[in-house]
Amino acid sequence: MSVLKLPISLEFFPPKTPEGAEKLRLVRQKLYPLQPEFCSVTYGAGGSTQEGTFATVAQIQAEGVSAACHFSCIGATKDSVRTELATLKAMGVQRLVALRGDLPSGYGAGGEFQHASDLVAFIRAETGDDFHIEVAAYPEIHPQAKSPELDLQAFATKVKAGANSAITQYFYNSDAYFRFVDDAYKLGVDVPVVPGIMPITSSSQLLRFSDACGAEIPRWIRLRLQAYGDDVESIKAFGLDVVSDLCEQLINGGVPAIHFYTMNQSAATLDIVKRLGAA
Repeated sequence: MSVLKLPISLEFFPPKTPEGAEKLRLVRQKLYPLQPEFCSVTYGAGGSTQEGTFATVAQIQAEGVSAACHFSCIGATKDSVRTELATLKAMGVQRLVALRGDLPSGYGAGGEFQHASDLVAFIRAETGDDFHIEVAAYPEIHPQAKSPELDLQAFATKVKAGANSAITQYFYNSDAYFRFVDDAYKLGVDVPVVPGIMPITSSSQLLRFSDACGAEIPRWIRLRLQAYGDDVESIKAFGLDVVSDLCEQLINGGVPAIHFYTMNQSAATLDIVKRLGAA
């Protein structure tokens, strides 16, 4: 249990160079005192980072921490998924984050899975209860969803296919999270929905990410960030206030856990948890 008296988990992406791998190893050592329940490792479009993902997962496992491997199915076949599941099982991995995934640019549709729910059902049928399966949730609606209702139905379908819990896309409006969870529970969803938290450390990076993934940056936050210009220290201080306050609202509202998108950095997550622990 972390200093928050609430389970936390951490997300990393696989580094591209030996220098990046060493830097990430040091970042993990700084974050492990938070006693994360698990650390997840992302997976590139079309499985493009699979080698790096599996290597990072293996390193985390070797460090005595439970690792969750992101697992996407776009372009995959049942045979390729079977092989990868066997590899992960042999590595001692017990938790997966099952996703549809993004198509690499220039890549046509293909593979034997159309939706994340298909992947979840297949993993369950093949491996029983060998893996704890996480799925993604979108409190502010998936950017490709045709309607909020269909997006919610798709989420419920994923859960009913065999997911154990869900992690949300990041957001900065706690009402969006609580409304989403209430609506999902009305559809029979009965698994924990863990809020994903993105620390704010860079204005340009956050705006770029958010435009790409459909996460809403409230207008007052966007304007404040733009007003700070290149003043990195002011952006970080403002971000710490905003995200700590968001986490307090979520904790007071009874969230089951908190998942931090670390961006392979330690300082911002440590600062948030320290602020919350003091509160």
